[in-house]
Amino acid sequence: QVQLVESGGGSVQAGGSLRLSCAASVSGSTVSRLSMGWFRRVPGKEREGVARIRSRDGSTFYHTSVKGRFTISRDNAKSTLYLQMNSLQPEDTAIYYCAAENPRPVTYGTPFGGVFFNHWGQGTQVTVSS
Repeated sequence: QVQLVESGGGSVQAGGSLRLSCAASVSGSTVSRLSMGWFRRVPGKEREGVARIRSRDGSTFYHTSVKGRFTISRDNAKSTLYLQMNSLQPEDTAIYYCAAENPRPVTYGTPFGGVFFNHWGQGTQVTVSS
């Protein structure tokens, strides 16, 4: 069982910054062993991957639209995933979801950056005004 709880969403003006956090827990394993990521969804559109970080080597992968502006990181001691978002633009407005791969490797789920994601948080709203 994987549980993910996001926090840190809110409203900012264009050019501003926000940091999202995701508190994670997993039964029968440790959070540090899971690759994790952030996704977002705008009403009426498909959910899209934003950033992910692998467990095995800490490598990161970003959607082209956020490269250079967003940074994904994790603190395994705190079982927490972060997304630092700078230079926010109105098009970044969305519900942001924390995601994790399954503790046992599977080849199904939502793919992003070479990882299949199977577990989701409840989402946190980010609104950027112009």
